[in-house]
Amino acid sequence: MRLLALSALIATALCACSPSTPEAPVSSATTPAPTAAPAPAAEAKPAEAAPAVAKEIPEGACGDQSALPADQRVANTARWTTASEQDNFGFDVFRSDSEHGEFAKLNKEPILGAGTSDETHKYEYRDDTIDPCHEYWYYVEGISTNGHREKFTPTFRAPPKRRAVGSAAPATTPAAEPGVPAQE
Repeated sequence: MRLLALSALIATALCACSPSTPEAPVSSATTPAPTAAPAPAAEAKPAEAAPAVAKEIPEGACGDQSALPADQRVANTARWTTASEQDNFGFDVFRSDSEHGEFAKLNKEPILGAGTSDETHKYEYRDDTIDPCHEYWYYVEGISTNGHREKFTPTFRAPPKRRAVGSAAPATTPAAEPGVPAQE
């Protein structure tokens, strides 16, 4: 499938490693993941893994956030970039509670792609339906204009954003594994 042009570059990041609450705005920085190559002739090259620093996980409320206004919910935001696109209709974002678990599609409608373009395009999906005390796994699937679907990004982890008040859970997140976005 020729979903994207040969030089497609993916910078997948999970910026929701920072809560999107008024007191902690979402960072616009991204951490590169391994370069994916959806086009058959493209070559996959792993990105240089930046050293990850352990970060303290704050205590806070866990569970369903649906009673909160959307702008006050803690969220995971997946971001990815294409260097160019070929016959790209769009993308779907999938989430699971475990790396090898059953993944469910999150977006109701595809995130529209740029069709065929030699320009760089940036995309994102904000998932505010999470429990801030749980880790999640995500990947992005590309959809071509002829309806063919293909996994576009590697599966990536979003660590917990909070720990339950009074819990004995670890106070820091582990350093990211090579090729996995680091926590911001």
